[in-house]
Amino acid sequence: MTFGPKTWLVGETVSAALLNQEIRDQFASIFDAWTSYTPTWTASTTNPVLGNGTLVGRYLKVGRTVTLTAQLTIGSTTTLGSGNQALGLPAMTASISGGSPGLLDVSVSRSVNPNFVVGRIPLPASGLTTSTIWMPSTVTIGDWDAWTHSAPWVLASGDIVRLYGTYQSAT
Repeated sequence: MTFGPKTWLVGETVSAALLNQEIRDQFASIFDAWTSYTPTWTASTTNPVLGNGTLVGRYLKVGRTVTLTAQLTIGSTTTLGSGNQALGLPAMTASISGGSPGLLDVSVSRSVNPNFVVGRIPLPASGLTTSTIWMPSTVTIGDWDAWTHSAPWVLASGDIVRLYGTYQSAT
């Protein structure tokens, strides 16, 4: 998909190929099926190991707008690594002066209390493909803590982390 329409010249012959490129293909990209991707899962000190867990994602990119969903299911042989946890995005974020390319939502479903928690990923104003996941603090009410291998809690087999949202990509 192109980002701008063709500039037509006086006397230019419109062909089927040009119409297909400039009209059909542009609309097709808007209505295409979502694209599957495998997000990266990293940590700031030691990377996690998925083991028998699953990590899947899919996205739709229209122009520079990326809408995505991803799901991490912890398996019995999954190790969480150490440090701040991050899930990868399908496309690099835009570098925006004085703003943010987006804010993604995260939800965690657990088999123990708390059994459902909502977090956020504020995307910084510089091109990147991952960012730290923030969860409500279990110590200070109203505060947020970076999700690490051990805080705000340790994930266990069967726990599910879901990522979803929309952001502006670099290209």
